[in-house]
Amino acid sequence: MANIKKCPVPVSLKRELGVFQAMMLGLGSILGTGVFISIGIATNVAGNAVLLAIACAALLALCNGISSAQLAANHPVSGGTYEYGYRWLGPRLGFTAGWMFMFAKSASAATAALGLAGYFALLIGAAPANALIYALVSVFLLSMIALTGIKRSSLFNTIIVSITLLSLVSLIVAGLYDANDLWNLDVSGLLSGLRVEPANFLESIALMFVAYTGYGRIATLGEEVKSPRTTIPVSIMTTLFVSMALYGLIAFVSIQSIGAKRFGTIATTQNAPLRIIAETVGSPLLVWVISLGAITAMLGVLLNLILGLSRVLLAMGRRRDVPGIFGSVHPDSAVPRMATYGVTVVITLLVLIGNVQLTWSFSAFTVLIYYALTNLCAIRLTNEERFYPKWISVLGLFACLFLAFWIEWQVLCAGTVLLVVGQLWQTVGNYRSNGATAAP
Repeated sequence: MANIKKCPVPVSLKRELGVFQAMMLGLGSILGTGVFISIGIATNVAGNAVLLAIACAALLALCNGISSAQLAANHPVSGGTYEYGYRWLGPRLGFTAGWMFMFAKSASAATAALGLAGYFALLIGAAPANALIYALVSVFLLSMIALTGIKRSSLFNTIIVSITLLSLVSLIVAGLYDANDLWNLDVSGLLSGLRVEPANFLESIALMFVAYTGYGRIATLGEEVKSPRTTIPVSIMTTLFVSMALYGLIAFVSIQSIGAKRFGTIATTQNAPLRIIAETVGSPLLVWVISLGAITAMLGVLLNLILGLSRVLLAMGRRRDVPGIFGSVHPDSAVPRMATYGVTVVITLLVLIGNVQLTWSFSAFTVLIYYALTNLCAIRLTNEERFYPKWISVLGLFACLFLAFWIEWQVLCAGTVLLVVGQLWQTVGNYRSNGATAAP
């Protein structure tokens, strides 16, 4: 452990988030691409079996959430598993966690921007060709909000998450009480549709697991949370249970209204599947409400991902794993400005890919590797640090590694290349650091 890079004493971030604000930040990260896009993408892969995949992914997310909560409560600093890896696993795996997180969540942010643009274009009746422009503008605007500070960002997030929750509840109520869906429910048809190829089912679990991982934003903001040993675990668990209920109900209503096949096709071709569901089960007013809710949801995801990514890049800059310019906090605003600029550039480049399914699948592989390392860190906790049994983290570790190999092979190859490039980056960085130290 002698080779661990020491962080210089930085300007500190401020602890301004309580349980409610932290929970709303977690929901703001989850209730976006997860509910408005990824459920449809997973349905395209697994059909009706997506209902079971959502439940399985929820159990895996709960294991990972427990691991994250224990780690963040014991080590409440910015950086999430990047910092935990350095503390409990060593520099090599700590760096790997940060490297994979940066690209995984940047891909998620790009997916959110593209999804937001799709719903917005439909809402205003604009040409689909303009959607990419809307996506790029949204990234820029949310980055500017993130630069105003965590307190203002949290207030903005609470407002837009509230709008999102109201829109989702409206769709669920309309769907459940639609005569063709609830009272004429074809139970035998729904159950028969659960039969699916194992490979497709496992891929759908992996895709849905990523939809839950927004709770990690609470951990990466650990340096800005009040009373972290109680606030972080309570916030993470509450966020997970609320999102589980919403995912299951939205998937059920969507499949019952237009069928799994059509729902999956729409999700992969139009980027606005829940708008079609709203048109089927409700009035024009519901269509407008769900479109507005989708836009606010994507705004929340983008904002929270920019906040979380900038804090991880801040931590990496403090250790000089990336250029040190990213490791500074502005003394007046207590905001990591350069780190925020850096993640904005990365997200913008990924938005230019313009393919929702590709960016989401890439996010799935990289985030599974990241949370495998999170569970490995939790396994190393001492009995005094541990809140929950070790077997939960062991289960989470093996499940993440297993599911990572059921992503599309092209994405698997790209993720593996990214992993290798990260190791080369760190090796070269360590070589230069050691050379500079040894120089007379």
